[in-house]
Amino acid sequence: MNSRILLALLAGAALLGAGGPMPRQPAEGLGAGDNWASHGGGTDEAGYSRLDQIDASNARKLGLEWSLDLDGEVTLEATPLAVDGVLYFSGSYATVYAVDGVTGRLLWKYDPQVWRVSPAKHAQNFGANRGVAYAGGKIFVGVLDGRLVALDAKTGQEVWSTQTLPQGTLHTITGAPRTFKDKVIIGNAGADANMRGFVSAYDQTTGKLVWRFYTTPGKPEDNAGDPAMEMAARTWGGEYWKVGGGGGTVWNGITFDPEFNRIYIGTGNGGPYNPRLRSPGGGDNLFLASVVALDADTGKYVWHYQENPGESWDYKSVANMVLATLNLDGHPRKVIMHQPTNGFFYVIDRESGKLISAEKTGPVSWADRIDLATGRPVEKSNIRYENGDTTMWPSMIGTHNWQDMSYNPGTGLVYIPYQMLSGRYRTGTHADGFAFNGMTVKAEKTRPGDGTGAVLAWDPVAQKERWRAPVPTLWNGGTLTTAGNLVFQGSGDGWFTAYNAENGRRLWRFNAGLGIIGAPIAYGAGGKQYVSVLVGYGGTTAAMSDVMNVGWKYGAQPRRLLTFAIGGHQKLPASPGPDMKVHAVDDPSLVLDEKMVTNGRMLSIMCIACHGIGFRGAGSPAPDLRESQVALSEDALWTVLHDGALAPRGMPVFPSLTRSQVRNLQAAIRASAREALGKRESTAKEGGPAKF
Repeated sequence: MNSRILLALLAGAALLGAGGPMPRQPAEGLGAGDNWASHGGGTDEAGYSRLDQIDASNARKLGLEWSLDLDGEVTLEATPLAVDGVLYFSGSYATVYAVDGVTGRLLWKYDPQVWRVSPAKHAQNFGANRGVAYAGGKIFVGVLDGRLVALDAKTGQEVWSTQTLPQGTLHTITGAPRTFKDKVIIGNAGADANMRGFVSAYDQTTGKLVWRFYTTPGKPEDNAGDPAMEMAARTWGGEYWKVGGGGGTVWNGITFDPEFNRIYIGTGNGGPYNPRLRSPGGGDNLFLASVVALDADTGKYVWHYQENPGESWDYKSVANMVLATLNLDGHPRKVIMHQPTNGFFYVIDRESGKLISAEKTGPVSWADRIDLATGRPVEKSNIRYENGDTTMWPSMIGTHNWQDMSYNPGTGLVYIPYQMLSGRYRTGTHADGFAFNGMTVKAEKTRPGDGTGAVLAWDPVAQKERWRAPVPTLWNGGTLTTAGNLVFQGSGDGWFTAYNAENGRRLWRFNAGLGIIGAPIAYGAGGKQYVSVLVGYGGTTAAMSDVMNVGWKYGAQPRRLLTFAIGGHQKLPASPGPDMKVHAVDDPSLVLDEKMVTNGRMLSIMCIACHGIGFRGAGSPAPDLRESQVALSEDALWTVLHDGALAPRGMPVFPSLTRSQVRNLQAAIRASAREALGKRESTAKEGGPAKF
């Protein structure tokens, strides 16, 4: 046992009488050592490293050990894995890389070629993938089109591939699988398109389905005989199954608990968003916005805790769930710590599912508090926009989204990638916002601090903030904490920073040259500690460009894997910095037909996720089309949209588009470009879905 861990344990013991966290021996599954072999480091998903070679006293000596450019990548959301000195991670469309963790040499690369295998799925979501799983010499990755693929960790050769999604639906996969015992589990996305959520567990050796659990009820005849679905169905009103699948997709947080042999899943928002369309007559709508416990062997329901009954705001409970043992009221309690989008930090008994405590981490206006006796929120009036517009904190992106928080058993603190923004909600379709699924929501900067973020150090026992390190950007990376008394986070403005875990003092930072949204890891190789992070701003930044655009231009800055160590001295090649100016292009000879402009703006709903509302993208995951030379030519635009000329580079193909529709889209792009150039009065009336 190293000295720093011993000191941390002694300090923890001193806190027992004061209600502090229980000290934990650094055992298998609790945090990570030299290997970072699972998504959160250990089965506790705490994002905690037991390594302490890099600590608060020498962090200022950190430097770049090596970097690897990742040509062709755009959005990088993955948390890498480290196994026996090799790093494994995924890129935008589930491309998998294996890299020597000491030298940065690429060992192999696997490309599932979504654009070729499943062109229709390619067009259903922007490219984003949150990582891979490892077990038994295999790497597992979920692909956008629904494939779950097992690869040989040494060679990158495909061992097996199985389709996890039903045919003809709008489900996709963007999350990282998890491995447990002899199984691998994967969820999916699609709640925004009213899909029915579920998770599936497969045999690691054969790829055969072992069990599946649905997160919303199906048709009455399908629910019959299934106690969990019969229970859930009683919380849905009207003929809900005729509206859609209900949502509740499990697209991120999944945690295995070896102590209780359970899987915990975090479920997503409802679909449609408007509850009066989704579930006529009301109801809690289980299992939307919930933490659900399942038996790991059978997938059978054990318990649930619903964080937002009757979810109505695109709130979701998909953030990572951290397992810990805390000293509460003088007794050790095995708990789940969870911070979903709704603004409350929850501590839940993981044996029974009973709520222990819940407090606000920032401005929250949809509820006064959580009633600990019932576990239900004490809600305010008109929060479901039943009586007109309502503005609420937090917005649909929440005070914490999918970017992982971390927990340090030495300090007893949780480190949350916090964000602050309000949202205005209305029934129906309106031009000034995301109009989708019977509800329109518009993210707004309403009060001081809106549109910014922070690293928030939270005491889960006292349910209080201990310190806060402000970050000027809203959309930032997950956190890593270590036994060296450090917290690491990358931010949207391109800085990678190390903080003192006890007080939040900034100890070191590095200019990565591009925004960071994934979480870093720490690992050891050859007796040396390293810290690695993927650099690739993107994801939902285009759809939310009004509040997430920080000036990164598509293709201008390289996407990279950066690795740091004490004494590292490498330098990054120069690349363009942020640029908030719109460099719009135009062909003055093109005469715009206003009817075509209007029609093109209606069609542009399919472009919003990647190119932004009104084509005003944030530089990722696709270009701002007002700056695009391709969009100046109808023929070039046709070749890209209809024929798929850029499909291998991530641009989906839309073979059903007609020449007339492409002309309309071009007219809408040209109109937006001229508005940016000041050559046309703005008449934009775009609206559409956001994907989070």
